[in-house]
This record gives sequence, structure tokens and C-alpha cells, in this order.
Amino acid sequence: MMGNLNTLICSLLFCSIFNRFCNAFVLYRLQSVGVRGVIHCAGRPLPDIHVKLLDDDEPDPDDVLAFGFTNANGSFFLEGHETEITNIDPVLKIFHKCNDKGIPCERTWRIGVPDKYITIGEREPKKVMDVGILNVEVVLNGETRDCIH
Repeated sequence: MMGNLNTLICSLLFCSIFNRFCNAFVLYRLQSVGVRGVIHCAGRPLPDIHVKLLDDDEPDPDDVLAFGFTNANGSFFLEGHETEITNIDPVLKIFHKCNDKGIPCERTWRIGVPDKYITIGEREPKKVMDVGILNVEVVLNGETRDCIH
């Protein structure tokens, strides 16, 4: 009798662990995304501008998928990946001082990336969103400032 009970307990424990292991690989999906563009201020390229590609996880802190800086021509390219149960919500953030009138901290642009640019199951995205040339001299409605990024 005791042997059957031990076998049953071991079988249930094995099934439970196996089920959790399978769910971890079935439910969580590798997702990747990429963004490229050029940043200008009043018609001039902006070098060394901080750019981030994030997974917007509100109310939790955002996951940083990639970050970098624009080159001498104002160009940037970011790509990153994340493994999540739900779809990632990619957002491009641009931190700059163009047309800031001496106000402390950096102006922050936030641009959502459409779902069609998310690649499932691969570390490198198949499609990359090209935002073109962005003139960050423009003040966006709802724009914020960030001192720590």
C-alpha cells in the first residue's frame, strides 16, 4: 500500500514539474523589434542623442530592449528582443535638448512601434520600422522631460 502511495505522489510531482516546464516554453514567446531613423534639430543633424527601444510594461518598469546614441549624421539603428507571455509593446524614446529654452532635463519624445514590426520566434526582427527624419525642434503634445534615463 505504501509503495503505491509513493508511486502516485512521485507521478503527480513529475507531472506537475513537467507541466510547468512545458508551459514555460509554450507560453513565453521570443519577440524582436527594430527601429531606425535620423534626428535633426532645425534642419541640422543631431549627434550623440540618447535613444532607447523599450517594452512598455505599465504599471511595471519598462524593459529596455536596446539603447544607443545617434552618430555624427544624426542616424541611429536599434534592435532588441524580449521573451514574454503577452505581446511586447515597443516604444522608441528620444532624449534631447533641441529647442528646450534652457529648461532643466531633456525633452523626451515617445513613439509607439506598430505590432506589424514585431517578429515572433527570432532574435532579429524581419521588419524594421523606419521613422525617417525626425525634426525634434517641434514640441509634441504630451511631451515630457527626463533627468534620469
